[in-house]
Amino acid sequence: MSDVTRLLRALDQGYHRPSWHGTNLRGSIRGLRPAAAARRPGRGRHNIQEIVVHCAYWKYAVWRLLTGAKRGAFAHNGSNWFPRSGADAAAWRADVALLDDMHRRLRAAVASLTPRQLSAHGKGRFTKADLVAGVTAHDLYHAGQIQLIKRFL
Repeated sequence: MSDVTRLLRALDQGYHRPSWHGTNLRGSIRGLRPAAAARRPGRGRHNIQEIVVHCAYWKYAVWRLLTGAKRGAFAHNGSNWFPRSGADAAAWRADVALLDDMHRRLRAAVASLTPRQLSAHGKGRFTKADLVAGVTAHDLYHAGQIQLIKRFL
C-alpha cells in the first residue's frame, strides 16, 4: 500500500468511513438537528455548528497548501472560527454540505500527490504528508469534542 493510499484511508476513516476508534467527524453530526447544533455548551463556547465550519475551513486551508491555490476561495470571509447562532435548518444543511465539499476537495488533492510531493515541505517545517495527517487528527479531535458537547446538552 502506498503512502498516499494510507493517508487517504486515514483521512476517510477520520471523516466518514468505519474505523476501529469509534465515531468519526461526520458520524458525530449524523442526525443532529439544527437546534442541537446551535446550542452552546456554555457561555462563550463554540457550538457544534461553529465547529463544523471550523473543520471545513481547516480542510480548505490544507487543500490550499497542497494545491498552491490562492487565499479567498473559502465560502465565508475570515478564518478559523465563524460565528453561528440560531437553529436555522437551511444554514445547518449548508454548513454540513460545505464540510462535505471541503473533504472531497482535500481528498482529491491528496490523491493527486506523488510520493515525492508528499514528502516535500509545504510552508514551514512540515511536509505535505504531515499536513494531511494533521488535518485527520484535527477531524478526530473535534469529533470527540462534538460527542462530549452532545452529552452535556
